Amino acid sequence: MTAQFHSRSADTLVVFDFETTGLSPDMGDRSIEIGAVLIERGQITQRFQQLMNPGIRIPVFIENLTGITTRMVNDARKNHDVMADFFEFIAGHNLVAHNASFDERFLRAEFKRIKKSFNGGIACSLLASRRLFQQAPNHQLVTLAQYKNLPTQGIYHRALADAEVTTHLWLSLLDELRAQHDLHEPSFGFMAQLCKTPKHQLPTLLSSVSRR
Repeated sequence: MTAQFHSRSADTLVVFDFETTGLSPDMGDRSIEIGAVLIERGQITQRFQQLMNPGIRIPVFIENLTGITTRMVNDARKNHDVMADFFEFIAGHNLVAHNASFDERFLRAEFKRIKKSFNGGIACSLLASRRLFQQAPNHQLVTLAQYKNLPTQGIYHRALADAEVTTHLWLSLLDELRAQHDLHEPSFGFMAQLCKTPKHQLPTLLSSVSRR
């Protein structure tokens, strides 16, 4: 059955982030933490954060990067239990992630293990930032947080902290559209289209929407 989505607006959705044992679920890598933020009409209303026990050891370089150790996840709930809860958390919402192609691979791989599928849209704040914040030094999350002076606890490579910063980045992107392009209520579909539009075609896209 296709999910009934609560809102097609770009300011009502779930922003999420995974920490993982590596780069590819196809190579046997697994998720070890999920963090997510629900925003409704531009306001944070709920948060979701869980460590996960994938049943494999965490590589040392991942422990050093994230601070998440094998001992920590050994005491956590199994991936399938956490992902079942997360499936309920995101029900009816589109999703956003920074470098979404990475997180989407793990999302779909973990859901496949529990025989679930996500049928909503997934937009990428990294791609959107490349279109709208072209003057940023680069488009890594930490750089964009500094560039736009976003609220942050100064913690990165932990799932909820990254999801929170990504949330503020996404809302900053929507503010940019309002302030610079007079686009006050962009749809999620528009934002997904923006992410895929080549930079040289952006003026045409933005002017066509502004004229509506």
